[in-house]
Amino acid sequence: MTSESDRQLLLRIAREAMAVHLSGEPASRSDEGQLALRRGGAFVTIRKAGDLRGCIGHIEPGDRLVDVVARCAVAACSADPRFPAIAPSELPQVDIELSLLGPLEAIAGADDVEIGRHGLVVEMGRQRGLLLPQVATEWDWDRQTFLAQTCQKAGLPGDAWKRGAKLWRFEAEVFGEHKGG
Repeated sequence: MTSESDRQLLLRIAREAMAVHLSGEPASRSDEGQLALRRGGAFVTIRKAGDLRGCIGHIEPGDRLVDVVARCAVAACSADPRFPAIAPSELPQVDIELSLLGPLEAIAGADDVEIGRHGLVVEMGRQRGLLLPQVATEWDWDRQTFLAQTCQKAGLPGDAWKRGAKLWRFEAEVFGEHKGG
């Protein structure tokens, strides 16, 4: 579990990375303390007035968490293909949510998934999709729907999880700020 001070530091790193990217000003990095040693995967979700404006992440746990958060924050505000880039004037109005990913664990099917606790990764061939644990809860999905939606996120048929797709679950520590209302 991440301490409250480290959570606030990670949120500040994400916001500062976005601000630097949007303004073009040189970066000044916060003191990273013990977080400088931590490695892990993370997703950065950006919302404006409650609506999704970007979500980008990195699954593999090999990179420094502070670097993953900064890099994903920039990508979420500027390179999520589902949304236009965030304008500098929008930055004060957006909320940032971080999902720090736990390890991937191979599973056999729906019985191995607990809604609200597990996120999912589905892979078949070169296609891979991931949905965070909070997505199933937000949409009130059951386990089968969650698996089908993760398959569709990967560009696969919704029943690919029944036809040989590889499945993994993971837990995530999710926290955020609430600036934009």
